[in-house]
Amino acid sequence: MSVNIHLEWTPNPSTLKYVVDRTLMSRGAMNFTSKDGVEARSPLASKLMSIDGVTGVMLGSNFVTVTKGEAGEWDSLNDLVMSTLDTHLGANEPVLTEAALAETSNGHTSSDSDIEKKIQEILDLEIRPAVMQDGGDITLDRFEAGIVYLHMRGSCSGCPSSTMTLKMGIENRLREAVPEVVEVMPV
Repeated sequence: MSVNIHLEWTPNPSTLKYVVDRTLMSRGAMNFTSKDGVEARSPLASKLMSIDGVTGVMLGSNFVTVTKGEAGEWDSLNDLVMSTLDTHLGANEPVLTEAALAETSNGHTSSDSDIEKKIQEILDLEIRPAVMQDGGDITLDRFEAGIVYLHMRGSCSGCPSSTMTLKMGIENRLREAVPEVVEVMPV
């Protein structure tokens, strides 16, 4: 089966976003920055991480964000990534393992505070969809003593403009909606 893959540049020069014509994940995103354990969670991410020069893979609803390291050059990496995506998805091979699918269906626990639930709601409804358009993701780590700790993933990780996005955009929005929020910090 043929796969339509559309390449998009992201604000991070080390990261490209590959939009595909099928659903990869029904919700959320999954980030891989190491080869350790990737095979047990995603056969597709495992193949992409095995390409020399690829240092990160993030799977989203209908896109894959690929990050290259210092050794990688987009001219050669792009061809290998496109070919890997086309072969894997064209053969209808699984994107995630059963264990990873179970992991994505687990939401936040009942031990989350009301403040964390409100922060999570704003992230899920307003911030994450916008960030995912640029091939990134931002997830809540914790809320402690007025500080929101966030994980920056995909194209957001290491992006030159991520600090400004974090402070000027996300921090301002969260402080406006949740008075208990004093500051936002990356983990």
